[in-house]
Amino acid sequence: MKKSIKNVLVLVSICAVVSVLMAITNAITAPIIAKNESANANKALLEVMPDGKTFDKVDISMYTLPATVSEAYRAETGGYVFKLTTTGYSSGFVIMCGVNTDGTVSGAVCLASTETLGYEKTFGDLLTGKNAENIDTVDTVSGATKTTGAYRSAVKDALNAALILGGGSVDIRTEEEILADNLSSALPAAEGKFEKLFIVEELDGVDAVYKAINQTGFVCVIGEQFIGLDESGAVISEVSEETGETAEAAIAKILATETTELTLSDYEGLPSQLVSAERTATGNYIILIKGAGYGIIGGDDYHPASGEYIYIRVSLTKDGKIIDCLTVSEEETDGVGSACADESFYGQFVGKTEETYEDIDAISGATLTTDGYKKAILRAFTCVKIFEGGVEN
Repeated sequence: MKKSIKNVLVLVSICAVVSVLMAITNAITAPIIAKNESANANKALLEVMPDGKTFDKVDISMYTLPATVSEAYRAETGGYVFKLTTTGYSSGFVIMCGVNTDGTVSGAVCLASTETLGYEKTFGDLLTGKNAENIDTVDTVSGATKTTGAYRSAVKDALNAALILGGGSVDIRTEEEILADNLSSALPAAEGKFEKLFIVEELDGVDAVYKAINQTGFVCVIGEQFIGLDESGAVISEVSEETGETAEAAIAKILATETTELTLSDYEGLPSQLVSAERTATGNYIILIKGAGYGIIGGDDYHPASGEYIYIRVSLTKDGKIIDCLTVSEEETDGVGSACADESFYGQFVGKTEETYEDIDAISGATLTTDGYKKAILRAFTCVKIFEGGVEN
């Protein structure tokens, strides 16, 4: 017994001595390790901004920066360096870019990638010296459009981020580029290719849903948040529990949607402009209908009509509220009536009823197009009323 106690005391003593030695060693080596790590990080920063001297990390949580920006540093001599993560041919494409105080690119290098052709190693040299006004003059490389396009887009994000950190708020990206960046950040596995889903069920709290063309998942837009979900509908983005549940409920409803095509000849009084109709298992309707805009009833010696209808897809609840609306095709006057194909126009009908559908902004200079579109929407309401209570043959 005494021997056992003695052995325990010896082991305890040894552990205590080892712990003290490790603490002393750590106290000596930790500053050295930290110094070396800092030196290595500083070296990478200096590579894209040689005149930066030293750098202070910026708390980017205080700003609304492009989604590709993961880290930002302020140089002692002015200007910023950004670490950006984007998707080219594949995900995990990491770039470091410096921006001078005059808004020009001081340098850009690829830190990591799984790109296959190697253009990411030298493309940054072509962007050095460029600014927000002329960066698009640098063409992407034929045969490596995904890689070089993603590189150029990420550097544009760095230029924009520098403006924001400098006190500005102007986003130099187009609306399409901003949307593409947000979608890719939420679901990198999609490789930048998405399609917006036409919604046929009421989705509580969700503004829009995008599906990856390669079937790797979805992105739900809720306010200004882009929430990524895998192909089964499980959230993969870091969001609040409530937001995650809202997104998952929306995708579950979409995945469960079933539709049945209606036989139009079974109903009396349907508008001749109706092309097709479907009913969902939950009782909503999906209608494809023609609108006679300028292409049908307009035209003169200078502006001949196309002879084509505007084809409109609209989904409605059985009590007559529009869930979604989309211009499928049109041949209206380019630059005028063709605006009916812009979401800013047809999106106005979402949520409208037969009592409120006319409360939308008309297309400037395209009265015939606007009126033809609204008449088609009115006919869609008529179709739902017939399907719900009309006379069947």
